[in-house]
Amino acid sequence: MNKLLIIFLLISNLLHAQTDNKFLADFLLGNELKAENTLDKFSEYDFSNIWTKTDNQFVYGIIGTEHQRIRIKLISVEKNSLKPNEYIVLGKSKVKETICDFQGIIEISEIKELKMLNYGVDNEYEDIGIKAQGIIIASYEFRENKEQKHSGTFTGQLLSKWYLDSKDSINYDNIESFADSYSNNAFIGIWKSYNTEHEKLCNWADYRVPGANEDFDIGAGEFCVAEKYWSKGWLDIALINQVPNHAIKRSEKTQDIKNWWE
Repeated sequence: MNKLLIIFLLISNLLHAQTDNKFLADFLLGNELKAENTLDKFSEYDFSNIWTKTDNQFVYGIIGTEHQRIRIKLISVEKNSLKPNEYIVLGKSKVKETICDFQGIIEISEIKELKMLNYGVDNEYEDIGIKAQGIIIASYEFRENKEQKHSGTFTGQLLSKWYLDSKDSINYDNIESFADSYSNNAFIGIWKSYNTEHEKLCNWADYRVPGANEDFDIGAGEFCVAEKYWSKGWLDIALINQVPNHAIKRSEKTQDIKNWWE
């Protein structure tokens, strides 16, 4: 069996274990989950907004063992009216100068609630009336356009944090975004080429990269890429992090700047 596939299956199994799982413990920032899978309880709710919430400049991803940068943009996510736990996704990927369209699905398999609600520093979120809070465990399959160069499929497991407010709306859980190592929407899996069937590790998330080499992200309070990886598409992130006090500024010109996925 392919080595990357073995790694992927091991990660998949670990995501469903509640003990001895460092990644899940780090992702939860010390919060604990109830044992029950409450998927049926939350099937009527729409989670689609949590996957398009974060500004794309803070979505970081790697592809391959050398941690080449990959950029992922989920352009639209819609709940499938016929399958309540399935979401239809349209998006784009970018590696170096290659941009591909993709479409696919996110399928939620488990929803776990926190044992204790988290209201943030000094309980600043207490007044919004949080009714429930937890994580989603899901699988995803995104298929790039076969007519485009260097295209393939993304498959793997997804973890996302959410909370339910007093208006019965599902929200992206950024309550602990102040914390070191905070991340959300962790996609962990592989990319497989259509042409060669070659598989590569491919992970991305909001604010941090899940499952990266230990020497990749050397930041404490914020994401910071080690110098050995700068040539793999990370130089702009390195420059911003290396120059303090906002010495590097965006242009103040008024013309619109086109986003890479537009």
